[in-house]
Amino acid sequence: MSKKRTAHIISHTHWDREWYLPYEKHHVRLVKLVDTLLDKLDAGPDYKSFYLDGQTIILEDYLQVRPEQKERLEKYIREGRIFIGPWYILQDAFLTSPEANVRNMQIGHQDAKKYGQISKIGYFPDTFGIYGQAPQILQQAGIRNAFFGRGVKPTGFNNTVSDSGYESSFSELIWEGTDGSKVLGVLFANWYSNGNEVPAGEEEAKEYWARKLADAEKYASTGELLFMNGCDHQPIQLDLPEAIETARKLYPDTEFVHSNFAAYLEALGDSVERELSSVKGELRSQRTDGWSTLVNTASARVYLKQMNQEGQALLEKVAEPLASFAHLLGEQYPHHLFTYAWKTLMQNHPHDSICGCSVDEVHREMVTRFEKSRHVAESIVDDSKRAIAEAIDTSAFAGFGEDALPVVVFNTTGWERTGTVSIELDAARLYFREGYSLEETASRMKNVDLSGRVLVDAEGKVIPCTVEDLGLLFGYDLPDDKFRQPYSCRKVKLTFEARNVPALGLQTYAWVRSDKAPSAPASLFAGERVLENESLKVEIAQDGSFALTDKANGRTYRDLGVYENTGDIGNEYMYKQPEGETALTTKGLPAQVRVLEDTAFRASVEIVHEWEIPVSADETLDREQREIVYFPHRKAQRSTETVPMVIRTVVSLDRGGKGVELSVSFNNQAKDHRIRALFPTDLQASSHAADSVFEIARRDNEPAAEWENPSNTQHQQAFVDVSEAQAGLTVANLGLSEYEVLRDGRNTIAVTLLRAVGELGDWGLFPTPEAQCLGEHTVRLMLIPHSGDGISSGAYAQAYQFQIPWTLCQTGVHTGAVQPVYAPVQWKGRELAFSSLKMNEESGDILLRWFNMSSEQAELPVRTSLPHSGFYKSSIMEEAGEAIPAESGAIRAQVAPHEIVTIGLRR
Repeated sequence: MSKKRTAHIISHTHWDREWYLPYEKHHVRLVKLVDTLLDKLDAGPDYKSFYLDGQTIILEDYLQVRPEQKERLEKYIREGRIFIGPWYILQDAFLTSPEANVRNMQIGHQDAKKYGQISKIGYFPDTFGIYGQAPQILQQAGIRNAFFGRGVKPTGFNNTVSDSGYESSFSELIWEGTDGSKVLGVLFANWYSNGNEVPAGEEEAKEYWARKLADAEKYASTGELLFMNGCDHQPIQLDLPEAIETARKLYPDTEFVHSNFAAYLEALGDSVERELSSVKGELRSQRTDGWSTLVNTASARVYLKQMNQEGQALLEKVAEPLASFAHLLGEQYPHHLFTYAWKTLMQNHPHDSICGCSVDEVHREMVTRFEKSRHVAESIVDDSKRAIAEAIDTSAFAGFGEDALPVVVFNTTGWERTGTVSIELDAARLYFREGYSLEETASRMKNVDLSGRVLVDAEGKVIPCTVEDLGLLFGYDLPDDKFRQPYSCRKVKLTFEARNVPALGLQTYAWVRSDKAPSAPASLFAGERVLENESLKVEIAQDGSFALTDKANGRTYRDLGVYENTGDIGNEYMYKQPEGETALTTKGLPAQVRVLEDTAFRASVEIVHEWEIPVSADETLDREQREIVYFPHRKAQRSTETVPMVIRTVVSLDRGGKGVELSVSFNNQAKDHRIRALFPTDLQASSHAADSVFEIARRDNEPAAEWENPSNTQHQQAFVDVSEAQAGLTVANLGLSEYEVLRDGRNTIAVTLLRAVGELGDWGLFPTPEAQCLGEHTVRLMLIPHSGDGISSGAYAQAYQFQIPWTLCQTGVHTGAVQPVYAPVQWKGRELAFSSLKMNEESGDILLRWFNMSSEQAELPVRTSLPHSGFYKSSIMEEAGEAIPAESGAIRAQVAPHEIVTIGLRR
């Protein structure tokens, strides 16, 4: 320890926008807080500065109510007395997508820049663990540090500090990302409130600082000690200047400074003498007893995670690529709408929001925000796909007659794609403006002849499809240049397999009149309960479980699709199974099995389990909740009363499919319980892979020695995978963020489908009856067996594609500049995962992003026929970097292991 001792006191408030109070009640308190802060800063220079929690949304929230205070607020930001940014919101790291984390940084910087100052602080004060690529993201944003409260050392219940299981010697450390990027990490070892409510009176201050200085020195590597003057929703400490003067008088050997993060970092850099520990990769609090990691927020209110996955995928993987494509054809790129949609979505991304660990009112409002963001994204998609479709040359279909109906299939994933798609097609429409009576209009549409039609591709080849007549329906256009145009139409639903649609491209078909008939391939049913294509075989047992055979290597995975039910007497933060309880499963429970779909391109089977499970926990749980018994110590059991749990599973196999799709539906009428789907792998592996933020994280199956919690659940994004040398099983999901690799001798992958609890948890009793998630639920998964390497086999690419919906559009017969099978950009690289295609608002350039899934150097060949003036390497902040030499519209970029690489196409 250096001889000099400085107490850096940083004033702040950690602002959860919504949590144990609904948003607007916190909002009112925020307005009062900022009003008070501005008045205090007006009063004079003694109160030096204030850190506004690293999130620019606080400015929006305040100015929404107090717009007349903008000049005053801006004055103190420009003077460096209020520090803002770098984020838009303080997001949960693991439950938000890679691109959402990037947009959060981008929009936070954009908003802060308007005020002239951006605080370059990697701020994660209360994030429930942090992904391993955070140092690389921070470095690419020009941030060389990270301040965080969780992930390395336990904070325990109610944010108390444990004294064992440290992964770092000091509160300062070197945090190394998965790719090797390094930042200085500063752990809030005594939490981000360790300098809260500093006494101004001498007697109280003496005791306060004797304790606080000792606590900080216990973990600090230097004499530069950090004290955070604030906490959750903490009001401004108005007498802090006086309190600091008192401290200076009492401790003349210590320099007390009303500081800021930049000043603290500068002092810290000048004084570090000891060798700091290096922590690499994810910060997930693994060296703890496992009871306070808050990991089970990944399964609290699963419906929120599903809506979030849908919203993120629609914005980043559909709307942005299609809008970019449309822009290349002359359409305006709607930056303003994207910013609005992203901001609305990200308002659901703070940890207490997306984690599902707030009061019920909060999560009701979140549902509305998800819908608002989705509606904007859908509007962008509709405008973009129509603009592109109108530019496609569909004139080849004119030879089939004037009533040919072209259909465009868009693949906005980064890989060539094959799969079953559906579109509702207007076979004919009659506008009300034509002047027919409603009766005549209906009669004409009913009499439209749908016979003698087939689906053909751009080369005229007949494609097998199913046609469902949806009958007479009402519709309307909303033209840009006239009043709404209502019509009546005869609508049909076409379902078919779109094969080999190019990556980031499109393929055109048409429903036409023809006497040709499609070839009739053999059924994908090899028996009443056996589904089989060229790659896979599925055999369904009497109890509804099934065996999956990978025909490429002969490996069969058995007992898949068994459901497990246990009690949960925990809370929104953490799962707790009743002591001594034996899990209920559907193993051996007879199921009803029937063929649901048998077409040329898909086979589907419906499996129905009629189950009885306990209605709730017993009455002990209510008493323990009221007495605020810490959840690991609870003794409640499950009720002896039961309710029906009917689970309907649809197992589907496409003709060209490399995976088996599962759609699982149930009506939950039970409380205090958890439902999981079990997928035994029987593979020999001590670790497994899980999709995380810009990386495939490798995690041990066995927890650390300090881990006492019987459960070892973890976070996932798109998938989890268990593999050995020659075989592997990837389980992909849509918005199911929690899994566990069981220590059952079979390395079973357990995916949480529902967790139902009745209280928030944390620092008091906050009942949350809606967290019991009563009612209808549907979840989707895909099982992808492979050769043992999820990257080289393409299994991970398949799992990423599963996240992204197909986009289809009806158009007319016309000429156009776009070929009927087309992709504006082509790329290769087995080790690379495609992440983003969008347009930069300032430059007008097209930005494409990938990340290297592997620990090996990779090559990225990119080619385009688009007019451009060159390629360059960028960062996540979309700043133009070094030029990349191109030849004939193509480049070959080198990508380092685990690198996040952004390529700019200069327009």
